[in-house]
Amino acid sequence: MIDTSFSKPMHILLVDDNPNNLKVLAEAIQRCGWKALMATDGESAIEQAEYANPDLILLDVMMPGIDGFETCRRLKANSSIENIPVIFMTALSDATDKVKGLEIGAVDYITKPFQQEEVIARLKLHLKISHLTRTLEQQVEERTAELTQSLQQLQHTQLQMIQSEKMSALGNLVAGIAHEMNNPLGFISVSLKQAKPNIGDIIEHLKLYQESFPNKSEEIINHAQEIDLDYCIEDLAKMIDSMVMACDRINNISTSLRTFSRADRDYKQPFNLHEGIDSTILILKHRLKANELRPAIEVFTDYGNIPEVDCFPGQLNQVFMNIVANAIDALDEKIAGRSFEEIKANPNQITIKTFVADKQVKILIADNGIGMSEEVRQHIFDHLFTTKGVNKGTGLGLAIAQQIIVDKHDGQIDCFSMPREGTKFVITLPI
Repeated sequence: MIDTSFSKPMHILLVDDNPNNLKVLAEAIQRCGWKALMATDGESAIEQAEYANPDLILLDVMMPGIDGFETCRRLKANSSIENIPVIFMTALSDATDKVKGLEIGAVDYITKPFQQEEVIARLKLHLKISHLTRTLEQQVEERTAELTQSLQQLQHTQLQMIQSEKMSALGNLVAGIAHEMNNPLGFISVSLKQAKPNIGDIIEHLKLYQESFPNKSEEIINHAQEIDLDYCIEDLAKMIDSMVMACDRINNISTSLRTFSRADRDYKQPFNLHEGIDSTILILKHRLKANELRPAIEVFTDYGNIPEVDCFPGQLNQVFMNIVANAIDALDEKIAGRSFEEIKANPNQITIKTFVADKQVKILIADNGIGMSEEVRQHIFDHLFTTKGVNKGTGLGLAIAQQIIVDKHDGQIDCFSMPREGTKFVITLPI
């Protein structure tokens, strides 16, 4: 037994140029609790279908004006009503005509003269099929939406795990390196600072010998000339100063490494963003240096008077690292087909600017690299999307960056780019 109970009254459009047929069918339909709509030609049938969007159309084949076949074609060509089931009514018994009707989209045929019981039975069947189809489509849409949401949550969790593991591993590595560096570095630095006055005392003592024994042997004179004694004495102090400066430089690098990879706590803490940006630039300095293909990449910083921001410093440093590293990649791609002198005349540049606007901190990171198309720009934050070659990009860097800025810091990250005109990222963080 077919269940004909529906949540709302069914509307059936009856299309026939015979008023008696319309009257008989309408009465039978209304006895079933359905609503009857009526039209006497194909043109008005299409207009009523567009206006009322009935649940089913009972369509006569032989009508003045456009016939039932042409009416059905036009119904099926209209995207807003193409899914309404159409049942043909015809006195034609030729199988060719029936096949023709089914091919253009009809779901069934009723042959005239018709029996009311047969008509009602077929209407019930196709209304039920249509109802089940719509219900199934709705269930598929709901299930698809659920699966899409589950996939997004999975990707979100995956990015969090990757980012957490990367920062944890990096933090442990850098902390270990910094610790191992600091012990010998401290010894060297202290030793040099102690050695400098000692060496000065030895040189003074040597000068006293020279003054006390003016008559040097030929061997001493020859040896002094051989080692260029005056130059050695003059240069020794400079070498000590250079080594002290080198120790200070290594100490700064160690400090920057610790700043960049500092372990985040479970809560936000005030952080000077300029320190994070500076540490990022220092860590990437080896990639900014000149090589055989191009001059050094110039980095310009224009820091505004911004306050400390409550944040997770390690995570923000990772964002800065991803964006600046991508800028370097874009500038390295730009050198294709350009000579060293051409690049020198139009140097590769990265500009980093910070300022306060609308009670928010803005960080602008721009390059004059190859830029990107609008199609690529729309997908750069997508999970696993990358334009880099095999083993050169994972498609996770900017996806993680967006998650850190938007989800973890209630901020915003925007990208502006055009081909051959460079790329600009704007990070917005609440104060």
